[in-house]
Amino acid sequence: MKIGIIKERKSPPDTRVAFIPWQCAALIEEYRNLEMVAEDYPERCYKNSEYEQKKIDIVDSLSDCDVIFGIKEIPTDSLMAGKTYFFFSHTIKKQVHNRKLLQAVLEKNIRLIDYECLRYPNDGRILGFGRFAGIVGAYNALLAYGKRYKTFNLKPAHLCFDIKELEYELTKVKLGPEKILVTGAGRVGHGVLEVMKLARIEQVNSADFIHKNFKAPVFAQVEFPEYNRHKEGKPFDSKEFYTHPENFESDFHKFLPETDMLIAGHFWAPKAPRFFSREDMLKDDFNIKVIADISCDLDGPIPATIRSTIIADPLFGYDPVTGQETDPFNKDAVTVMAVDNLPCELPRDASEDFGNHLLKEIIPLIINGDKNDILKSATIAEGGKLTEGYAYLQDYVDSKD
Repeated sequence: MKIGIIKERKSPPDTRVAFIPWQCAALIEEYRNLEMVAEDYPERCYKNSEYEQKKIDIVDSLSDCDVIFGIKEIPTDSLMAGKTYFFFSHTIKKQVHNRKLLQAVLEKNIRLIDYECLRYPNDGRILGFGRFAGIVGAYNALLAYGKRYKTFNLKPAHLCFDIKELEYELTKVKLGPEKILVTGAGRVGHGVLEVMKLARIEQVNSADFIHKNFKAPVFAQVEFPEYNRHKEGKPFDSKEFYTHPENFESDFHKFLPETDMLIAGHFWAPKAPRFFSREDMLKDDFNIKVIADISCDLDGPIPATIRSTIIADPLFGYDPVTGQETDPFNKDAVTVMAVDNLPCELPRDASEDFGNHLLKEIIPLIINGDKNDILKSATIAEGGKLTEGYAYLQDYVDSKD
């Protein structure tokens, strides 16, 4: 079997990679009948020379490869017929902008395995960049707070060589008795926690967060049962919330007077309650000064997230009075960070973490067999047709809108 690592072609360029050099070398050492090559891509976070040092050839074409690994969506004219591809296709929610991609996959008889759909038998996701989204998102929140109040200055995460340099930068954080609220406890939330601990910020429970004052900075991490309640006053039921979120309303208002900084790392469904409204932001007891919206749901639960931002210019100001964008450090505005590709700020570390999961969890299934149908369940298309689990996408594929 020959595995190829693709050149990322989506604009703006993504420098992450599925396998870093030492991981390629380790795979070849473990599986003697396996060959690996990398497509020429000078922008990759690991340089061509780093692969060559590990005796991984840099090639101009992957046409002789059996399985091809990428990260982002692949332009339709670059897809090669009859191949097996792994990448984030962003098609399973019928994203309109990727309809032509899925149509091309079917036309070219490609087997498409989507990273997002790779799940353990207990339904937990195997792969994702959530941890690094959380790390960089929390770091950017602190960076924004330091800039807003001119109390400390952090180097932008994308200018740090790796996570070790970012960890050093966090030693510069100087906060008073600020309160930081973190939503979500998945991979993103765990990444946020790493940064809070490195910045020496103490964790407290939500009740103390609301009712107590502190002499040093603290944070509370809350999940959806803590900021949603049943409209009829019934006890919170997670199953009902997942299936009928419209039966619930926000209970987030209790946090608004006590929160200086909000780091949003939650999952949110369109039918779920919004956290708070623009009208809530106009009330005298609304205290939030900085919002780092890692989830970045436009027209979602946080009214201040009116657009996404880019790595080079991550911040904007939101004026609740006008509902419009303003200077990020306007004293009457909320400073918002809404970068939607945060892991790209630490591409070397994010790539290594991602590749480690591929090495441990996915490659053995490709080489030795897919006993639990993990690959099969993540295969969106094969043989020119949608697979059974993704047949619901047929109307999406057939649409010409």
